[in-house]
Amino acid sequence: MSRIRTTLGTALVALALGAAPVSAAPAPAAAAPVPPGPTAEEARLDRAVPREILRRSGFDTVAQEFAGALARSRSYPAAERAVERHGSRLWRRAVDRVQGRGPAGGDLSRDDDRPLYWARLGMTRELRAWRPGFALPDAERDRLLGRLEATSRGQDSIRFPAAAGGDRGKEVGRVLMTGFDPFTLDRDIRISNPSGAAALALDGTLIRTPDGRTARVETALFPVRWRDFADGAVERALRPQLPRVDLFTTVSQGRVGRFDIERFNGAWRGGFADNENASVTGPVPVTDPASQPQWTTTTLPYRDIVAADTGRFPVYDNTSVTEIPAGGTAPVVRPGGPTAGSAARAGGGGDYLSNEIAYRATLLRDRLGLRGLPGGHVHTPVLRFGGTDTGAVTDPEFLRDRADITAQVRAVIAAAVAAG
Repeated sequence: MSRIRTTLGTALVALALGAAPVSAAPAPAAAAPVPPGPTAEEARLDRAVPREILRRSGFDTVAQEFAGALARSRSYPAAERAVERHGSRLWRRAVDRVQGRGPAGGDLSRDDDRPLYWARLGMTRELRAWRPGFALPDAERDRLLGRLEATSRGQDSIRFPAAAGGDRGKEVGRVLMTGFDPFTLDRDIRISNPSGAAALALDGTLIRTPDGRTARVETALFPVRWRDFADGAVERALRPQLPRVDLFTTVSQGRVGRFDIERFNGAWRGGFADNENASVTGPVPVTDPASQPQWTTTTLPYRDIVAADTGRFPVYDNTSVTEIPAGGTAPVVRPGGPTAGSAARAGGGGDYLSNEIAYRATLLRDRLGLRGLPGGHVHTPVLRFGGTDTGAVTDPEFLRDRADITAQVRAVIAAAVAAG
């Protein structure tokens, strides 16, 4: 009720209607929304290991510098510019460090993916807690968080060269690869993800095959969070790219001591807790679920990849799935792949986000009418600390295996390009 309606007559009418008299004083301003607290993922930043990783890589000032840029923002557009500038800068800094450009910033191995992960969480925590001098509704803060995630993961900086034209053998192929953040951090907070390390090492690089072909690799990372996948993060990032590439592969950490080319991907979430300690069980949520298949398949040249000499870890064509057969009620493991009419309970890559990104990417391939495009999922070996683990954030076996896995991911991609 406005201050214009503060006459005596208005007050008497209000009293007659049983309402409180109208005060001549202005109503207090609505309280600004209270910023949400840190997520379970961000809360881990306060432990000793993340602080050590950030310090020993020189990434320990990233969140503070970003907070300063936010504090200087006097409007939403200014905040959006700060988010995009600092998010893109973090991605480029992480790629440059892994690829040997610029100062290392500390004594931590340059091929480490963990500084990017922990620095990004420092930035999202700052953005979540920020109280600007202008109105920032929850929806606008969420948009800023989304922009920070996309820019700091390389999802919107994928740049491929124009086709060379002329002789096909002289053209530069286009390969898109994705990796993941570290996960299961409550089990061991020191964990690195070799798929993320490989993505940083390969971003923007050229791969040459023995037959003289050349391909440019562009990469992006994804979070280990169910909610981001349900919100369409994979489709937003990949939809503009798949029609432009010659090959794509999603990559994640899988089994001990082996690479797997996952033949089949299932439309099921098995409920294993993510980095926010959220657990989700049920069908993979996609748009137009009425046309959702239970299974998608790889179009990577798996026979050629398995036959190639790509490195010291064996590479398998994995066809095993878990299904509920048509007319059945109990899950059954099928080593040779799904049977007709079955319901998915695990793809070759399991029932976690490795399987889900493979399912989403290959379903998107098919829905875009690109069924002939080579694409699918590669599981790397598990990255572990040595048998005489001292609790340090790194050790010689850990470093050797991460370097070997990255080199073999590169060789697997080269074998796939050569087969095309």
